[in-house]
Amino acid sequence: MNRLHPRVRVVWAAQAAVAAAVLTAITVAVDRLAVDLPVWAPPAVLVVVLGVGVGLALARYRVWRYEVRDDALYLERGVFTRVQTVVPFVRLQHVDSSRGPVERLLGLASAVVYTAGSRGADVRIPGLTPAGADDLRERLKRLAIRAEGEDAV
Repeated sequence: MNRLHPRVRVVWAAQAAVAAAVLTAITVAVDRLAVDLPVWAPPAVLVVVLGVGVGLALARYRVWRYEVRDDALYLERGVFTRVQTVVPFVRLQHVDSSRGPVERLLGLASAVVYTAGSRGADVRIPGLTPAGADDLRERLKRLAIRAEGEDAV
């Protein structure tokens, strides 16, 4: 099983920091506009939300795995609820690689696999290098074309 690039932890920790900042700002606004909160409430919200968010980012990194086998793409992820996903190549419709602003800053990319189906019709593999995302996209494309030929009537 393949692991994600370690810098993805920074992306996830940054997302936690943004969430902590937003919730702290909301706490400050509530304190000033509606309810007189204790002076320690906004810093406590910041510390708790940031701590939990960073902890979850680290735990999420430890469990995230993917593997390309001969028949399908296999994914394992989830901190509280473990999710194992199998994407058979015959169900694969197309694959994109994407890079958000934080990913670009850290030299990372994601591969997005779109499948035929109604529930969860796409699967994102974060924390790849740009070259790794492109290589994975091309590999999955070749395997999907081969699988389509094998299943043709």
